Amino acid sequence: MDSNAQGGKAYGLLKSQQEERLDSINEAFLSDPKYAEEEDLSSKLDMFKKKYVEFDLNDKGELDLMGLKQMLEKLGLAKTHLELKKMMAEVAGGPSKDTLSYSDFLNMMLGKRNGILKLILMFEGMGKEQENKDVAPPRRKTFSDLP
Repeated sequence: MDSNAQGGKAYGLLKSQQEERLDSINEAFLSDPKYAEEEDLSSKLDMFKKKYVEFDLNDKGELDLMGLKQMLEKLGLAKTHLELKKMMAEVAGGPSKDTLSYSDFLNMMLGKRNGILKLILMFEGMGKEQENKDVAPPRRKTFSDLP
């Protein structure tokens, strides 16, 4: 990183480096024969990258406990600290890791195991569509509607 960069410029450089790193990981997943049969893999990887960057609160390229907590709270599925630690241990492969790398995140999302994070992120868009359906006010009641 440029040692003279400050403020927004330094943040922009950090974000561009992070994007390049995540793109290189996406390229590796695209060329991996294990995921060759996955439908629309390129667009899924782009969606997963956006979600990962959105909840990477410390901008270190890893999803920590607080990022996971905020993601679940945003989706209306608040979890306790112990539940979050258990989820992280399941995904990261050990109780000692407190962060999820992007590779771990992609393995979880594209893997055959049905983790809670996978289900939440896949159906997040469906929940937003359902929320937008009831925008019109209820119809006006008449005397014939009364019991």
